[in-house]
Amino acid sequence: MAKEYRIFISHSWTYSQDLENLRNLLKERGYFNVSFEEATADVPINSTNATYVKSRLKLKISNSNIVLGIAGMYASYSDWMAWELETAYGLDIPIVGVIPWGQERISATVTKYSKQDVRWNTESIVAAIRLWAK
Repeated sequence: MAKEYRIFISHSWTYSQDLENLRNLLKERGYFNVSFEEATADVPINSTNATYVKSRLKLKISNSNIVLGIAGMYASYSDWMAWELETAYGLDIPIVGVIPWGQERISATVTKYSKQDVRWNTESIVAAIRLWAK
């Protein structure tokens, strides 16, 4: 049976369409099995208690084979994305930066922790996941 990759995508809620687009791109790729660990608008962590939210996210990150950080410039201004990436790094979960379609400048917050940064291209993203995932 083919390996299933458990992926946590670090994203900004303000740009949640990037999250949905990336998830769809990976789900639609043939011969590539994925499940997703991050919180989404469909399955949120319903709490305003930051300590509780962080504990739930840390568990999701630790259950992942890899973290994909959407490397739009908005990531540089997201405390949550910085925390997620720092947490993954501290847990020794590999991180790959995914540069949004058409983006020229990318977030230093993501590249600081990523093993590799790839463009928004299915084959590049899949190859990086296969290379770096635990």
